[in-house]
Amino acid sequence: METCHILVVEDDQDINRLLCRILTDGGYDVRPAFSGSEAVLWAEQYEYDLVLLDLMLPGLTGEEFIARMRKQKTMPILVLSAKAGLEDRVNVLRIGADDFIPKPFDNDEVLARIEAQLRRYKEFSAPVGAAQVLRCGDLELDREAVRVTAGGREAALTAREFEILALLMSHPRKVYTREQLYETVWGGEYMGDDNTVNVHISNLRAKLGKVSDREYIRTVWGIGFKMNVE
Repeated sequence: METCHILVVEDDQDINRLLCRILTDGGYDVRPAFSGSEAVLWAEQYEYDLVLLDLMLPGLTGEEFIARMRKQKTMPILVLSAKAGLEDRVNVLRIGADDFIPKPFDNDEVLARIEAQLRRYKEFSAPVGAAQVLRCGDLELDREAVRVTAGGREAALTAREFEILALLMSHPRKVYTREQLYETVWGGEYMGDDNTVNVHISNLRAKLGKVSDREYIRTVWGIGFKMNVE
């Protein structure tokens, strides 16, 4: 089995050391970084399968790191932070994080969420037996290349946004409820009042809107979302 490479970005040396030990014991190849600036240097020099990221960092904040990475990388970014208020969680999801774990954290939960992120990232990158290129009008999604174009122009999506769009495009006439989207893409139990799906749909629409004037995702009020194929 191919080893997954994880970048751990945490300025507290004891917490960084603990996370690296947990992940190494879990079979991952880990590189520590102790500031946002150092993390950028490593992330731009090497390819990582996932980034585990604190927000309050010296040099470059976690939010600034996410914004910079999302201009060029699609790997999952899992935020681990004491800034656990609703506004903080929504903000990091809006700028491109894939998941949020509040501190103090449970070691087993960190491992489980990382496993879920990596599993879905790999599955949606090139699923066995699935159509490699999906099309809906002038919107095209290439699973193998992990690339989305609208009207011939490329849209830079996060791994989670890519997964949502791939699911919607796989069944373009089906209406997906928020619960179905969350449980399929995130792999967890939908709690009902979670704003995660709405934030990611909003981000996805905004990014597609930057490269095309068409509205590709339609809201079916009171139910959920589907592709706009009419």
